[in-house]
This record gives sequence, C-alpha cells and structure tokens, in this order.
Amino acid sequence: MGAGTPEQLRFALLGPLRAWRGAIPLDLGPDRRQAVLAALVLRADRQVSHEQLLDDIWDTRPPASGHRVLPSHVLPLRKALDIPGTSPADSVIRSGKGWYKFGSHGVRLDVAEFDELAAVAQRSMQDGDLATAISASGDALALFGGEPLARLPGLRAQAERQRLSERRLALCLERLECLLLLRRFTETMDELSALSSSHPLDESVVELRMRALYGSGRQAEALTAYQVMRRHLRDELGADPGAQLRQTYEAVLRQDGSHLLRPAPARSASGARRRRTVNDLPGHNGRLIGRDAELARLVAPSADTSVSLVTVDGTAGVGKTALVVRAAHELSAHYPDGCLYVDLYAHSTQQRQAPERVLQRLLRSLGAVEDEPPGDLDDLTAAWRAASSTLRLLLVLDDALDADQIRPLLPSGAGSRVLVAGRRRLAELDADLRITLDPLASGDGVSLLTRLVGEDRTSREPDATRRLVQLCDGLPLALRIAGSRLQSRSTWTVGHFVGRMAEDGRRLRELSVGDRTLEAALLPSYDQLTPEQQRGFRALGLTPTVEFDVLTVAAMLHRPAGETDDLLEGLVDTSLLQQPRTARYRLHDLVRVLARRLAEESPGESAEARRAALHVCLDAARTTSDWEPSGFPTGPGPDPTRFTGQLDAERWLDAVGGELVDVVGHAAAHGEADLACWIAEALCDYFVRQGRYDESRAVLETALAHADRATDGRMAAALRNCLGYTGTHQRRYRQARVWHSEALHLSRERHEPHEEARALTGLGAVAVSLGEGEQACTSLIEAVALSKRLNSSWVTSIALVTLGRAYYLGRRNDEALDCFTEAHTYADSGSGSRLRGLALSCGADVRLRLGHLAAAERDLRTAIDLGLQARDAFLCARSLTRLATVHQLRGDTGTAVGLHQHALQQHQLLSPLTEPGYNWLEMDIRSRLARTYLAAGQVQAASEQFQAVLNVPRTGPAPPPVSPRPA
Repeated sequence: MGAGTPEQLRFALLGPLRAWRGAIPLDLGPDRRQAVLAALVLRADRQVSHEQLLDDIWDTRPPASGHRVLPSHVLPLRKALDIPGTSPADSVIRSGKGWYKFGSHGVRLDVAEFDELAAVAQRSMQDGDLATAISASGDALALFGGEPLARLPGLRAQAERQRLSERRLALCLERLECLLLLRRFTETMDELSALSSSHPLDESVVELRMRALYGSGRQAEALTAYQVMRRHLRDELGADPGAQLRQTYEAVLRQDGSHLLRPAPARSASGARRRRTVNDLPGHNGRLIGRDAELARLVAPSADTSVSLVTVDGTAGVGKTALVVRAAHELSAHYPDGCLYVDLYAHSTQQRQAPERVLQRLLRSLGAVEDEPPGDLDDLTAAWRAASSTLRLLLVLDDALDADQIRPLLPSGAGSRVLVAGRRRLAELDADLRITLDPLASGDGVSLLTRLVGEDRTSREPDATRRLVQLCDGLPLALRIAGSRLQSRSTWTVGHFVGRMAEDGRRLRELSVGDRTLEAALLPSYDQLTPEQQRGFRALGLTPTVEFDVLTVAAMLHRPAGETDDLLEGLVDTSLLQQPRTARYRLHDLVRVLARRLAEESPGESAEARRAALHVCLDAARTTSDWEPSGFPTGPGPDPTRFTGQLDAERWLDAVGGELVDVVGHAAAHGEADLACWIAEALCDYFVRQGRYDESRAVLETALAHADRATDGRMAAALRNCLGYTGTHQRRYRQARVWHSEALHLSRERHEPHEEARALTGLGAVAVSLGEGEQACTSLIEAVALSKRLNSSWVTSIALVTLGRAYYLGRRNDEALDCFTEAHTYADSGSGSRLRGLALSCGADVRLRLGHLAAAERDLRTAIDLGLQARDAFLCARSLTRLATVHQLRGDTGTAVGLHQHALQQHQLLSPLTEPGYNWLEMDIRSRLARTYLAAGQVQAASEQFQAVLNVPRTGPAPPPVSPRPA
C-alpha cells in the first residue's frame, strides 16, 4: 500500500494482519488480540457490542471471564495504534457502555483499496476497456500477501477469509477472461497453471484453460482437460460437469471459435451500460411506535466497500415487516441505483418464492436482461451478481425461510445493503447486524392502541387499556386486530373486550377480524416444524411455570437432556421460543395459548407431560429439604439421576424463583391434588430456610384447599404441620399452636403417627419459644418416643434438639447434653448436614457452660464445616462466635477476636428482612466480642461493641430455638 504520510495509520488484512504508522511497523500482539482488532476493523465506524466481539473471537465458547477479557486486548491495541498522548475519546478504538468502535477516518485499508481497484476493473471490463481492466485487477490482486487474516481464530475471521479468498478468485478469473478476449493466450496459460493446482475442482478455471488451449491451437489438450475434470468431479463429488463447462467442451469438439474466442467487446461511448432505476418498496403507515432504537440501528451508516447484510427476526405479528419497510424508506435516498422489495412468502398461504423465480424478477426489475432470463440457479446467480456488481442497491427480503433462500439473492455491488426479515434466526448468514424484535413495552402498546381507537376511549379506561395490551402480549398484530374490533364495535368498552379475552381459551378466538386472525399468523410457524419439534412445542404449553429449563422439558418428552437442548435451540431459531437468560426459556403469552390449545387435542399425551414436569419440581423440593428424600413417609421417590445433591436441587429451585407458588396452583387446577400437596409440603423447608414465609404459606394454603381430594390421607395433617412450622419461624406462636393442634387431632383421628410426632414436636417448639418449659417437655418426650418407634430419624433429631433446648433453658445440663448427643446420632443416619451441625452447636453451649472446652471446640469446628457445606451462614456465624469464646476462656484473645470478626462477616451474608434471628445473632456476637476485648484489656474497643449492641433494633421476642435458627 506504500508508506503513506509519516503519521498515517495503515492496515493490511489481505494476508497476515499487519499495521504501520507511516513506514514503521506496529506490534499487534498475539493472534487472539489481532482477531479482536480485525473484528473491529472489518466493522469500521460501527459500534460492535461486547457480546458480538466474544462471538466473533471465541465462537460458542466464550471465556469464563466474559466481556471482562476484552479490555485486556483493547488497551494494548490502543497503546500500539494511537499516537502517544492520545486520549481515549480520540483513540482509533472508541468505546462506550457495552461496545467498541474502530474509526476509519484517515486510516488506509488494503481491503478498501482492493474494493476500489476491483470496481475499476469491473467497470472497465463492462465498458470494453480491457487493458485498464487487466491493469486495475493486477494491481488489486498484488495487494494479497498470502491467505487473508492468516492464523486468526474465530468464526468471523474464518468467514472473512473465505469471502476475501472467493473475491480474489473471482477477480483473477475476470482478469484471465480479459487476457483471453485480447488473445494473449500465453499469459493466460501461465497464470492458469498456478490457479489449476490450487483450485483443481473449480470448473471456471478449467473452462478458461480449455479456451486458452484451443486459442493456442492445442485442441486435443483442451479435450483432455475436460475429461480429467470430469473424472475428478465424479471421484471426489459424485457429480458431472456443469452446463457451461459442457457447452465449452462441445464448442471445442465443433471447433466453434466464435463461441470460444468471441471478440473483445467494443468500448461504449458513454463509458457505462445504462440501467433502469427502480423503487418498488411498499408503502408504510408513517409513525412507527416503540421501535426508535431498532430503527436507528437499521439506518446507521454502513461500509461503502462491501455489501452490508442485516437480519431482523421475531415471532409472528411482532412488526418485522413494518420496521424493515420503514427503514428502507429512510435509506432509499442513499441508493440511487435501485430499492427492491421481495416477499419470499415463507409463512404465507401463497406459494413460497424459489430463488430462481426471485432472481428472474430482480434481473427484470433492473432491466438487466432483454430476453427470457436463464432458468438454472447457478446461471441466474451469476447473471445477478454481474448485473449488480457496479450498482449500489437496497434490497429488502421479507418473510425469509432460511439461509439457502437468501444467499443466491445477495447483490455484489460494493456499498449495497440487504435487509432480511423473517421468523427464523438465520445464524448461517454472515450478517453485519442482527436484531431480534421483542413485543412492545406496555407504554408503547398503549400508545398504539390509543392511536387505533382514540384517546377518548382509552383515557376513560386506563387500567382496562393496559390490561388489553397485556392480553395482546404487546404484539402489534394482536393490538391492531383488537383495535379493529373496537373500531367496529362503538358500543363496546375496552373493559368489555378485556372481559371477553380474559379466558385463555377465548383469547385467540377474540383476536380475529374478517380473515385476519392471530392464530392464522402463528400456525404456519408450527406447521413448518418437524414432528419432534411439534411435539416439543405442544409440551411447552403445559409447563407449570412461564420460564422453564432443559431438565423440565426433557422429563416431559422422555428424551435425553442433550437432544432436548438441541430441540429447544431449534425452536428459539424459529422465534416461537424465547431465551430470556442463559439456560432458561419461555413462550410469548399468546404463543403459549396456542401451544396449550394444540396440546389439548391430545389429552393423554398432555396429562403425562404435565405430570412429568410436576415430578421434576417435587424431586427438587424433596432433595433440597432437610428431611432428604427418604425422610418423606409417603409419595413417590425421586429420580436419583435428576439432581446430584441438595445444593444442585436448591440451585434449580432458585432459578424457578417466584414461580414456585404457581407450580402448586397449576397442579391443583389440573386435578393433581396429590402432587400439589407433596410439592407444597416439600417446598416448606426450602422457603422457611430462605425466610420466604409468605410464599410458604401461599403454597401450603393452596394445597390444603385440595387436600381432601388427595389419595394420600397424610396430607391434611402434614400441611397443617408445615403451616405451624412456618408460623413458628415467623414468631406467630398462637397461630402456629392452632395449626399444630389441628394437625395433632387429625393425625390421631386418621391414624397418621408420623404427623402425630411432627405435631407434638411443633407444639413443643412453640412452648419452648413462649417459655413454657414443662409443657414443652411433656410434648417433646412423647414426640421422641413416637418418632423412634417409627424409625423417623429427622423427626427424632429435631424433637431431641428442641427437647435439649428446653432442658438447657431450664439448666438441666446433663439431660440437655444427652439430647443433643443423641440428636446428632440420629441426624447422622440421614437428616442433613444442617441438623447435624445444629445438634453439635447446641451441644457446645452445654459444654461451654460445664467448662468442657476441648469437647466444645471439637463439636464447634465440625458444626462450622457442616454449616459451610450446607451454605448455612446462620449456623456458621453462631458456631464461630462460640468457638471464639472457647479461645477467650483459654486466654487466647487474639484468635478469639479474629473468630468473632469472622462470625460478623458470616452474619452480613444474612438478610434482616428474611432472617428472624438477624438482630439477636448480631447482639450475641458483639456481646461476646466485647467481653473478649475486656479480657484483653481493650476497654475502649469493648465499650464500642457494647454500644453497638444497644444500637441494634429490638424487633420482638427472641427467635424460635428450633431448627434451623436457635437463639
């Protein structure tokens, strides 16, 4: 490219990536860093998101550090490329929130020079100036210094390598064609020799070689070249030569020099072929609501040196066509050579457009053919690329199906732009920009509806208007249909229409006006799915939560997780399914209504899939419960392959989040009373452990309303015990006593001894919390005896811990220690690490009181390990501060202070909103820390801690002394 000015920045991409400042080469660092630079340079003057860069360089395997790795490459690049002292705002690589941009102003790129020279060569060839065409193409090809972007990793670099290599070959063949037309056969043969070895199966190369051989008087060699190529094609590809090569072969046989050595075209007087300028964009409706950001991205400037390809995808009715047509109208002034629109009818009732038919239409639109255009796809593609090579076109391809339908239609003229709209995400296309269109936000949906039916009607019913937008799922098509219905029903209020749409079963029927229906728009997407995808789509309408994961769907379909993941990703690509976050999926509301309706047409399949989804939630809830799965006396056992352990199951429940309440309601609403009750019972422990008491009560009360319909007779008492357990942790002791009393009565009446033991334990815990020691001991001793007879290790353990607390508060130390020791023994038999740690930590309280420091330290260290294993910050903090007391009593105040501080750190992991013992635990730790400072003679530090204790808010009585939060 020459040295340029002393300060000019130059880049070479047509070979290994290189850069110079003037004549001085720059160090661009390792290959990965160069790939980052190449990805930015190839999108010069456009913002490139962090996510797009990661996809470009790391493909589908981004680094664990995510976008944080990018500055480690961009900062050294700025240092290498910028003049010293350049500020970040003036850097050649600009940045903003979530993006980088390479500024091309004043920068020389060999790719840009190649494009300019290639354009000159093509125009000269078309004008008949073959000498200029040969010179310009030779200069362009000389810019290549090897394989473009050699060694650079990533799909983006790989795709660009292939594109540039293909352009290099195409220009080389055009140059050879010019040499042939000028009868310079020897030069043609010399260059073809090297080209033939590197492209042995390229028919265009062989066709030129046969013509050059014929022109040199070597007819037999020309025929031999064809036969050799024919054998290669059959051996390597199992194919025969194409039509053009066969025609050349026949011309050689006939010695048809007029065909093989046609004369060079005469130069046109005007210097260019005249073509029609056409604009066949459809009309647009003016204002586009809620799409300003997407529109701005679509109309942003693109590179003048290449063809820009932009895809817009989204579900049916989301407004893709309106957006791309509006963008095309705004861009049309920049494309004087033509603005073309083609509806490909991928999801229409009309016949889908084949590429051949579209190409014939495009060629006629440009006036590029006088006679009937060829019918062969390869010939049509070649004709289209030749016709568009010198033009700057805007092409809109609407309702596209797949990449194969699009590739032949791409023009070749530098600076042209293609806007593709379709439901599928065309990942196979090398797009410069991809936009996935989401439904309108609530405010934008209200604006659209107001525009359709008038502000008078919507302003009178603002709540109903917002509800109608929600029921239409923010889809512009649904809102327009709803608006049309309201326009034609002047007596209807918005609220009346909302009432008609309130039931899912009616919603799609109501979104219909004339032959325009939302269901008709959605169904073609379903019809084009494979049978397995259709089955999967129907199952998705039955999930008990709006969001779901691969595990749930795999269970519903009885398929391996890997196959299910592929199925879901395929549905994402069709825009029938959304992926709001990693590994989580959801259907648009109206799409889910359609899926559910389709599923209901196969009731047996639907019932089985729905139960399978509910069983996944049951397995997760029981696995994460402190009871552990084997601790539940009734109900199905879990699938042991589904979750690896308690923490794995807990993470699954965390991902479901607030929708867990809906799972129980879903089960109850569909007649699965047993599953509703079992899931609610199992979730109770999970909710209470996280302080989510309202959700615990909600699922339990929902299930209790259906307990009488359950075949498991234990549930009526079990759910009441769970409500009592939740109430105790909320310090609603009177209500908790009522629930446990009802559970005790029911369990004895229905002969459910397991629930009887739980009810007695719960009543004992309430009594301990209220300071009713004797009453507590009476209930708990009976609970221990009964649970031992039932071999229920969890109930025995918790009853013993609670009884131990009652003894401890009554200063019956030996009896308390015996209870805690025995509770740990029973907990070891399978009641979870939390309960084992709790028994040891409570037992250490007794040992400290008795002065058994070594035993207390041993138990507390084990309790801390168990707390860490269970991720129980309360148990860790409680045990750490007592371990600090052990060290203080031994005179090791330095270690004691450190342990108290560690306990405070664990305490900060808790939430004052969800942890009932939050304030009491802080006061306990700070009081012990203050006494440690006093023992160390640090009076001021002790005073500060005592004052901190006084500053802690008093929020009522102490927390319940039962699992998992004893005082």
